[in-house]
Amino acid sequence: MISEDKDKPKVLIVDDIPANIKALAVILKDDYQTLLANSGEKALEAVSSYDVDLILLDVEMPGMDGYAVLKKLKEKQSTADIPVIFVTGQNEEKDETRGLELGASDYIRKPASNPILKARIKNHIISKKRKDALEKLSIVDGLTGVANRRHFDQFLEQEWRRAVRSGLSMAVILMDIDHFKLYNDHLGHAAGDECLKKVAQTLKNTLQRSTDLLARYGGEEFVAVLPQVEHAGGATTSERLLNNIASLQIPHPLSTTSDHVTISVGCASMMPTRGSTPQPLVEAADKMLYTAKYQGRNQVKITFL
Repeated sequence: MISEDKDKPKVLIVDDIPANIKALAVILKDDYQTLLANSGEKALEAVSSYDVDLILLDVEMPGMDGYAVLKKLKEKQSTADIPVIFVTGQNEEKDETRGLELGASDYIRKPASNPILKARIKNHIISKKRKDALEKLSIVDGLTGVANRRHFDQFLEQEWRRAVRSGLSMAVILMDIDHFKLYNDHLGHAAGDECLKKVAQTLKNTLQRSTDLLARYGGEEFVAVLPQVEHAGGATTSERLLNNIASLQIPHPLSTTSDHVTISVGCASMMPTRGSTPQPLVEAADKMLYTAKYQGRNQVKITFL
């Protein structure tokens, strides 16, 4: 169950006693979107389905208790940074110490003062929002707004491990704006920056699946990672990327390839295996990109490893 107000932060309330859940939901309803769970198992289901900003977690519950839930949350990268506040009737110092040592952000004893509870929740959510904003800045290219090289490296490693476990293929596509130095020299760096922004956003919008990543690889180079895609899918996407940039019809007066901005594309795909690394896949895409440029630019070259 979730209250309806998408602009408010999401707080997950976890308690096996319905009266306790209802009381907390009433306290928070004006300021937060509340999700409710009456067991540890249901709490874990909720965080897998929603982007939760904070969890109010009871300690004593049948089955999976609060400590076990917290351990599970900390084991997964996607949930490890969600602030967890224990709200519990346990008042022993050793209980609070255990909760904090497991990674809880705070520990509030029942019955809690409503103003203090709300103030602590507000402080932890503000802190999380700031941390999330800083994290986003660290993985986004400042000029184009797409992912940066650092995020590409992390994402590729993550998806490589996932592909090894699933036994599915993946593809990497490297792209380079043709004769971009001539574009910059003739039209100026301000125009060059605008060109990079348009190209980046068009490439990003061309990727049709939420699981794909578009990143700025460096200078006028971009890279796409396509998890769980067969060789034919990588080839089709590569052609679509090429055509969509050409369709922008951005004038390029000094290009010896076309009168408008074009890209060269190199695509490589393979099925990752245990003990392997993604480096050969990136190198193969880079080799295909070099071949596309060497053979006249504004074209796609593909390979399957």
